[in-house]
Amino acid sequence: MTEVTFYHLTETALDDALPGLVVKARERGWRVTVQAEDETAAQELDALLWSFDPVSFLPHGRDGDVPQEDHPVFVTATSDNPNKSAMRFVINRCILPTDLTPFERVALMFDGKDMDVVADAREKWKHLKTQGHALAYWKQTPEGKWEKAA
Repeated sequence: MTEVTFYHLTETALDDALPGLVVKARERGWRVTVQAEDETAAQELDALLWSFDPVSFLPHGRDGDVPQEDHPVFVTATSDNPNKSAMRFVINRCILPTDLTPFERVALMFDGKDMDVVADAREKWKHLKTQGHALAYWKQTPEGKWEKAA
C-alpha cells in the first residue's frame, strides 16, 4: 500500500512549507505532482515554485504544458498523474486520485486554521485507514518544524 502522510499546517502558510518539502522529494530522486484545489490555486502554486527562493527555483510544468512527462515536478488541478510521479502533494480539500498505487508517497497538506479543511482531512484519514494504507500524521512545532505525532 501507499504511504500517506498528513501535514497539518498550524504555524506556517502553505507557501512557506510546500517548496521545502518538494525540494526534499526531488533530492530523493522522486518525480513530484502537486495537486491544487482549482485552476486559480494551480496558477498561484506555479508562481510560488518559480519564486519561493530569490537565488533558486523549482523547474516544473503545469496543466497545458507538453510533453507532460518531461517535467520532474508538475502542478495540476486534476487527479491525473501527468508526469508519472512517485510523490504526490494534495493540497487542502482536493479529491484524492482513486488509485494511489502509482505513488510511493502521497502527502496531504492542510490548513489547520480552516475547520472545514481539517474536517475533510479527518474524513480522508478514516477512509485511507480502512483501505489499509500506511498513514502518518505530522504537526508543526511552534517554530514551524515538523514533528511526527502519529
